[in-house]
Amino acid sequence: MIQIYKGKGKGKSTAAFGLALRAVGQGLKVLIVQFMKSTDFITGEIIAAKRLAPELKVAQFGDSKVWGLGMPKRKYSEKAKQVSEEALNYAKEQLDKWDMIILDEIGIALHLGILAEQAAIDLLDSKPPELELVLTGLEMPAKITALADLVSEINDIKHPYYRGIEARKGIEY
Repeated sequence: MIQIYKGKGKGKSTAAFGLALRAVGQGLKVLIVQFMKSTDFITGEIIAAKRLAPELKVAQFGDSKVWGLGMPKRKYSEKAKQVSEEALNYAKEQLDKWDMIILDEIGIALHLGILAEQAAIDLLDSKPPELELVLTGLEMPAKITALADLVSEINDIKHPYYRGIEARKGIEY
């Protein structure tokens, strides 16, 4: 199936990583391709994934400084576009090698225009039937949402960020 976790609330990537953990626990192989998050962004889940290798692999692509709460839609460099395309092409090459692939923050790359919507649709259309494909992101184009089997929208009710509380190690990263 195709699953989407979208919305302005905290927990989209957390939900996807939880799903990955559940899948690995049941003997499935999981690849997480992170858009917009580069190797300079080391989170608890990246550290934990190394402990679960080779059944769980995280591949990071992008620039960690171009996303976050209150992020404006603006034009990004050709380098940002190139790296997002590399991430998508990498995911395409991996489609038949994993039981589950998570495209973490692909929605942001699409929303910002860094990644072409049709390229993402082409990937979804080429998904093998036995592959579970999970997409996350603040925004998700309607055409992509329409292709999904499951869509969960996560919205903020309260968030500590708005009270000036920064991301906490082991909780938000």
